[in-house]
Amino acid sequence: MVLNNIENLLEKYEKGETSLKEEQVLKNYFSNDTVAPHLEMYKPMFNYFLVNQQEQFTKDVPLKTKRTFNYKWLSVAAVAVLMLGFYFGKSFNNDLGTYEDPQLAFNEFSKSMEMISQSLNKGTSTVGYLNEVNKGTSTLGYLNEIDNATSIIFKN
Repeated sequence: MVLNNIENLLEKYEKGETSLKEEQVLKNYFSNDTVAPHLEMYKPMFNYFLVNQQEQFTKDVPLKTKRTFNYKWLSVAAVAVLMLGFYFGKSFNNDLGTYEDPQLAFNEFSKSMEMISQSLNKGTSTVGYLNEVNKGTSTLGYLNEIDNATSIIFKN
């Protein structure tokens, strides 16, 4: 009779329909040495539950909160950096190299353009070999005509 009751409780336990008292009955039954042979497979599981129920956490839990970063000081530092930037930025004299005399400005501009022109001419002189490459690729067009002629000859 007790065995039928345990089997019924196991079925209810597997479906998740047992109460705490019924689960305690199962734990007590499987903690004994006299367990039916066909129910031996449940014994380690219920023994684990009994041992696990008796465990206690013994470590201290720290209740201090972490220090939070104070963003107010960050904004104060940012404002200080901006103010220093404005103060020192306006104190420098920004000379853009302007000329009062138009003839002197034209002469300096001419010198600059001549220097740029010389550098540009050096670069274009090294690219002169590209004309030879273009001549070689134009002669390759003749090979296409030869290929057309041979295909006509060998088709017939």
